[in-house]
Amino acid sequence: MKSQAVVFSSPGNIELREVSLRPLSNDDVLIETHWSSISAGTEKMLLDGHLPSMHMTSYPVIPGYETVGKIIESGSDVPSSYLNKYVYVSGSLGYTDVNAAFGGSSQYIVSPLHKVTLLDELSEPMVGIALPLGATAIHAVELAEVNDKKIIVIGQGAVGLLVCEFAKAFGAQTIVATDLYESRLSKSTADLKIDISKTDLCEVLANMEYDVLIDCSGSMKAIEHALKFLKMHGSVVFGGFYERVNLAYEQIFMKELKLICAKQWAMGDLDRVRDFMAKELINFKNIFTHHASAWNNTSSHYETAFSDPSCLKMILSWEK
Repeated sequence: MKSQAVVFSSPGNIELREVSLRPLSNDDVLIETHWSSISAGTEKMLLDGHLPSMHMTSYPVIPGYETVGKIIESGSDVPSSYLNKYVYVSGSLGYTDVNAAFGGSSQYIVSPLHKVTLLDELSEPMVGIALPLGATAIHAVELAEVNDKKIIVIGQGAVGLLVCEFAKAFGAQTIVATDLYESRLSKSTADLKIDISKTDLCEVLANMEYDVLIDCSGSMKAIEHALKFLKMHGSVVFGGFYERVNLAYEQIFMKELKLICAKQWAMGDLDRVRDFMAKELINFKNIFTHHASAWNNTSSHYETAFSDPSCLKMILSWEK
């Protein structure tokens, strides 16, 4: 079967082109994509050629791990009740003529049933696009053990905003959020919001001390500057994906700081975030700032997602 898909053909080059899907096995489902999204961090690194070199990231490659669609066909071992259900899927390796990292930006997707998340409980299935971001955020917050603690969140992009939401839900005492852009800070639910393009942290935080720093910016410079506000035996949680970790060691050494890496999400986190969505405990649509058609001006949509600071999350519609 053929499908149209977004393909990174070489560093810096994006095209919408036809690809071939592998046949369904007994436990597979065929998903017709309704919406996908663009990851401004991971996918930009992939397009620039900066993701770690492995077979799945070599060009030509289909990006995307934030996809919601409807099951339109299934293998013989899949219960018929799954047909016509909306699901979230974190990509696919179901292509025969192109690599996939992560394979979600395609008109049709072949996936094993166990890799999809049912969205029956959601009144608006499109909100399921935020599942991986929410799961990334909830995992970082749990590793930070934020209950009754004072925390600093660096970066108020999509993940950073959700980290603040979950930190509050999980009992953080005080949340300070920093960013370079007022438009992002205006969406934050943090107790104290600091625009570091205009104000130095030292002017606001002075001699205050915090228990945990959660980074959602990817900036070593921003992390290093904020270390001085952590207390003895404080923690740093790396909530993004980094080419290199490069920090001055003195403050880490003198304060005996704990460095924690949050690897994507843990088992069960997608289902837990879906429950938050179903109960509308968090406004996930707060991060959906841009909407466009997947069928037109594909490259420009990716450019906007990668370079426009007001674009927290670009939603691409695959409905013609």
